[in-house]
Amino acid sequence: MNMMTTQQNSSIDDTSQIVEPAAWMAILATSAAIVFLAALHVLSPEFSPSWRMISEYAFGHYAWLLSLMFLSWGLGTWALVIAIWSQVHTSAGKVGMMFLIAAGLGEALASVFDITHPVGHGVAGLLGVIGFPIAALLLSGALGRSEVWRAIRRPLVWIANLSWISVVALIATLAIMTMQMARANGGHLPQHAPKSLPPGVFALDGWADRLIVSFNCAWVLLAALHAIQVHRNDSNADGTGRRSAPKVDSGISG
Repeated sequence: MNMMTTQQNSSIDDTSQIVEPAAWMAILATSAAIVFLAALHVLSPEFSPSWRMISEYAFGHYAWLLSLMFLSWGLGTWALVIAIWSQVHTSAGKVGMMFLIAAGLGEALASVFDITHPVGHGVAGLLGVIGFPIAALLLSGALGRSEVWRAIRRPLVWIANLSWISVVALIATLAIMTMQMARANGGHLPQHAPKSLPPGVFALDGWADRLIVSFNCAWVLLAALHAIQVHRNDSNADGTGRRSAPKVDSGISG
């Protein structure tokens, strides 16, 4: 019995040791993605952020920087998976973790399959853009059940909701711009993106696209920062770095 307990405690210690490095990796990689995206705005001003999608930077002179942005984004998401893995105990939370892994895969795939690879880029977009809001919603609720995560449950839920709202906004603004563009061109869509919008076309899809990235990154950063705080509090509690079992609300777990 004592040997089994010792093995379990050793396993907990081993897991605890990677929490903080993984959380810092999530913070650094996600921050790098934000910096790379900001740099693309400066380096490629010919792509108006109001109506040109982030993926369209692949048509410019800095496609390599766009690939780095997507890769960093994916690595940050995967690092968060490792950082919060031991904190997720509900069925809904575990499903959320699967969606988070899939979202990270989509983000990383976009670094290889850019917009010039329609099928691969479409799969990457589906996994990343659709997968992340589902993951964030499920995990916000699951983590919020734990006493040590309850303090940031509300901001996590808010950002998670903003992430799916930004996806809806992207779909809506794309639809509106497409209809306006067709009307401005006599019922036909141009084969290539124009250098400027025709008169009467009002587009905000580019900003909606950037909001998706912003809210997704914000959620990862907030969760990673709190994972570090939880880990340090647990380490200080017993002086060994061993993580104690979190208290979870009673009732039927989601």
